[in-house]
Amino acid sequence: MSENQHLLAEQRRALILDEVRRRGGARVNELTRRLGVSDMTVRRDLDALARQGVLEKVHGGAVPVVEASTHEPGFEAKSGLELSAKEDIARAAAALVAPGTAIALSGGTTTYALAQHLLEVPDLTVVTNSVRVADVFHAAQRTSGQRQGAPTVVLTGGVRTPSDSLVGPVADQAIAALHFDLLFLGVHGISVEAGLSTPNLAEAETNRRLVHSARRVVVVADHTKWGTVGLSSFATLGQVDTLVTDSGLPEEARAEISEQMRLIVAGEQDTEDAGVEDEEADGDAGADTEDG
Repeated sequence: MSENQHLLAEQRRALILDEVRRRGGARVNELTRRLGVSDMTVRRDLDALARQGVLEKVHGGAVPVVEASTHEPGFEAKSGLELSAKEDIARAAAALVAPGTAIALSGGTTTYALAQHLLEVPDLTVVTNSVRVADVFHAAQRTSGQRQGAPTVVLTGGVRTPSDSLVGPVADQAIAALHFDLLFLGVHGISVEAGLSTPNLAEAETNRRLVHSARRVVVVADHTKWGTVGLSSFATLGQVDTLVTDSGLPEEARAEISEQMRLIVAGEQDTEDAGVEDEEADGDAGADTEDG
């Protein structure tokens, strides 16, 4: 970690959390030396991270929280984590969306951030099982009115989860009848062995339907999701076309992922290259529409 007294609190806490997870724990005096801040500042940061439930304070330092595979944090608990990474990922993912396409956004705080970057993309059809994502588009329409090129938003029904996703038979049936060009999928965990996973069994089934209905699947996940395994797997890495993540992803993980799919590391990907792929995808989508 860099010794920088001018780090924002959010950046500093992200570094602390990464250190605790990577080493299996960290002491306050070690963190003060590495960050170049006071003992009191580190303790305040540990208190904040402990309140978020991402680490556990122990005498003299902190250790990571070992979560059960069935534990599902609520939307508010997750929304305060990895904010900078999620914003970078959302911006990079939005560059993959061409005007006039049909896209789907699953539930999650990263897809929620992505939705806010899609408000100005014209003529989108947006399918989502996320109450929060739908609210982003509906709030924009209430503020600016029904403008030319405003997105058409389809919110599936279903039973609400702690992360404000709608799942279950009603959602599954609605999604099964639809087809979309791009699916942006938030995940609880991603690994080589388990693929994409979630702690919620009903959400796993709904995510399977989303994957099945999409021409291309784009996973949006920050680096902390790598190596995490939830109770139920719903897709293999081979079913994913693209992973958009942040620069915190370790090099060994990048190598493993690149063997399976296209990897976009937000801030490191050439935007011109992304634009070329978008144009090709848009052309393919147009061809499919004419055939159908």
